[in-house]
Order: sequence, then structure tokens, then C-alpha cells
Amino acid sequence: MRRIIISKHLQINLFTIILFLFTSKSLLAQEKNIKFGVFADPVIAWFSSDTKKETLNDGARAGLNFGFTFNRYFDKNYSFSTGLSLLNAGGRLKGTDTVEMVFNNFKTKVAPGESMVYRIQYLNIPIGLKFESNQIGYVRIFTDLGLDVKVVLGGKVDIPSKEIEKEAAADELNTFNIGYHLMAGIGYSLGGNTEMVFGLGYENNFLDVTSDINDQATDRVKHNMIRFRIGINF
Repeated sequence: MRRIIISKHLQINLFTIILFLFTSKSLLAQEKNIKFGVFADPVIAWFSSDTKKETLNDGARAGLNFGFTFNRYFDKNYSFSTGLSLLNAGGRLKGTDTVEMVFNNFKTKVAPGESMVYRIQYLNIPIGLKFESNQIGYVRIFTDLGLDVKVVLGGKVDIPSKEIEKEAAADELNTFNIGYHLMAGIGYSLGGNTEMVFGLGYENNFLDVTSDINDQATDRVKHNMIRFRIGINF
């Protein structure tokens, strides 16, 4: 329960930060080297494994990533990019052998080939570089690449074959992860410094998502995601 409580508090704090940024728009506008934005990214996420026998990907799941961005420009078309977001993403795994899943309050064995559906919530902190073209008409093209530091706030697992749904399974997940992101898109000017942003991005995490406890297979399960950026920059 502790992870869920922390997650709710962080969601409230994130909304408070976004509200503060909106109310501080006039102050930030005076600083030409700073730009911020808010976004909501629909996400398609899936797992990949370094083993071809014990643990296999069993399909993708939809998710959502929302938060704010902050850019500090060191040149007209180049900036350091960062921000903060809450990322809800998941995926499906299956094993070729019987797997013992450890939930917060009980354990259960999953037969070979049966799906284990993960729902994971991360606190995500990107650190990268953003490159922008000169404005052409109302449009500016951009790319953003960098690293993402993640902290797991909560995790739940469904096992359809056993009618288990949204069962807390914090012990099954490693707390920290890190990966890289690459995004490209356009900014459409709405006048002044305000622009709508549309983009497409890919993300891959380096570290193992699952914790491989007890006699579970020793593997490295990585989270892969495609993001569809929809946002507003100020």
C-alpha cells in the first residue's frame, strides 16, 4: 500500500507544479533562454528479453505519459531539455516453464505459455538535447534525444488464466531503471512564444524491469515504448 500512497501524492505534486508553471508564464516569458511546456503522450509499450527460451514477449499494451518539459537554450536552435512526468506503461510476458509469481499478499504458479500482464507506473526524469530548425511559416521541426531516469512508483499484474486482476506485485519489479529516448516532431506556432507540439518518439530501457526472485529465470527484461507527443510549449 505504501507505493500506491506515494504515487498519489506525487500525482498531486506534479499537477501543482504544472499549475505553477501556467501561473508563472508571464515571468518566464521575460527570460528568452527558457521555455516550458506541458504534454500528454499516448504510449504503446512492450517487453523484450535477452532469453529466447525462458521468458518471452506476449504482446503490447497502451499507456499514458503526462507531465511538463523545461528547455534552457544555449543557442537559438539548441537547448538542454529536461522535465518530469508520470508514465503508466506495461506489457505482457509468458514463460516456457512454470513461473512462481510473488504478489504482496500471496504467491501463485503460472503455467507455461500463460500470459502475465504488467501495469507499471514510473516517475520519469528525462535529460537530453533538443535541436530545432528555423521557423518555416508557422512550423518548426525538432528532434530531442537523451537519457531517462526512472523510479517505479507502483506495479500491478494480471493473470487472466487465474482470474487475477490488478494485483499489487512490488517485489516482482526493480525500483530503478535508465534508458534512452529519441523523439522528432513539429511545433506549430499559435502566436508569440506559444506553439502546439506533435511528435513521435521511441524509448528503450537498459536495465532489467523484473527482479528475478526465488527460482525465476535469470533474464533481462527491457521496456520498449513508442510515444505520440501532444503538447503545448510556452
